[in-house]
Amino acid sequence: MKSQFLCIFVVILLAIVVIWGAAGALASGRVENTLAGENAHAVQPIIIDHTTIDITAIPQMWIETAKNNLHIYYGHTSHGSQLVSGMDGLVDFANGGGLGLSLPDDIFAGLDIQETSPDAGYYPTWVDNTRTYLGPPDSATGRGTAHPETNVVIWSWCGQVSSISAEDLVNHYLDPMSQLEADYPGIVFVYMTGHSDGTGETGNLHLRNQQIRQYAIQNTKVLYDFYDIELYDPDGNYFGDKLVNDNCDYDSDGNGYLDKNWALDWQNTHVQNQDWYSCGCAHSQSLNCNQKAYAAWWLWARLAGWNGPGDSHKSASTDLAYYGQVVTYTVEIQNLAIPVTTSISVTDTIPSGLAYVAGSLSASSGQWDDSGMPTLTWSGMLDGAPAITITYAATVTDPMPGFIINSVTIAPMDYTPITRSNTLVVNPYLAYMPLVRK
Repeated sequence: MKSQFLCIFVVILLAIVVIWGAAGALASGRVENTLAGENAHAVQPIIIDHTTIDITAIPQMWIETAKNNLHIYYGHTSHGSQLVSGMDGLVDFANGGGLGLSLPDDIFAGLDIQETSPDAGYYPTWVDNTRTYLGPPDSATGRGTAHPETNVVIWSWCGQVSSISAEDLVNHYLDPMSQLEADYPGIVFVYMTGHSDGTGETGNLHLRNQQIRQYAIQNTKVLYDFYDIELYDPDGNYFGDKLVNDNCDYDSDGNGYLDKNWALDWQNTHVQNQDWYSCGCAHSQSLNCNQKAYAAWWLWARLAGWNGPGDSHKSASTDLAYYGQVVTYTVEIQNLAIPVTTSISVTDTIPSGLAYVAGSLSASSGQWDDSGMPTLTWSGMLDGAPAITITYAATVTDPMPGFIINSVTIAPMDYTPITRSNTLVVNPYLAYMPLVRK
């Protein structure tokens, strides 16, 4: 009899351990997500721009993972060389402790990039060159049979975006890129915008670049926004409304003449080899290529699987709870890669096993509503705030051991909604209590 109870006890205990372990893995986010691997397409857009230039924020592990796992085919001419020139100069800058970096020597060296030409402005040459280099698709890997190691393809522009029409941008760039993605699903195809040209926010260049950016966001693509990086200095000052060009010249007083240079001004007030580094930078200044290199490494790390320093997420005040315990949930909305004035709606339906604590819903801004229980709602916009925080409390009403998955949907207007979940382990020890015998 004792052995029978012991067997039952062990089986139930093992089941609980499995439940707890699986739920804990979900709760802590230990599910790997490597884009440039078996699943080459993002579940939400990855936008690399002036907000992703903090090279000090990239963990060493993801730099090394990118070097080990990425094999990049990069088509460019002179403007596109800014990424490579900046990356070359970054090696010695980091070795010398620039920006306070303290990493192993030459950590930014050795990334596998196969360079080619011309650029995305030469259609259909860039498409034909891509297919020739990759070779016929392998249905088993989703990559090309000629270079099966290649898992990232990126083509830059020169000056062609300044004059291309909206229709030709679709026919000669957006549609061909999408077709390549469909034909080679095991490869990440990185979209890019064209360089600034001094025509400002009403120019064709700006309009076409925004067309590319919106397409990337709405269709969950990966975008390196070359143009956006040129519109801001490292302090976040905006020059896009001042006729800025690719040399970083801009009109400071609105008289139509480019009389200042944001990159040179910044370099002259900061310490070389500490705050910035000199490097060859075609058509531009060293600082511009510095920022292009920082953003490029942010891109490589993201493609290697790094989620970035602050993705939108949902968390709970505890990983495990018991019947009758109150748990506080927190939703952080941030880094959505959308205009800050975009309206956002949030819905969070309280799942079975939890009971909402009346009046506990609140948020750092925006409008929230708990009248539609069991669904909680929030609406608002980022509007310059780095993040929106939403909190509420719920009581555990399930007396049985197991786990409760609590999900929230974040839906920016006209963009793809995203879902974030938290898994709560409940009553982990209660299953074997009735088996205790005297």
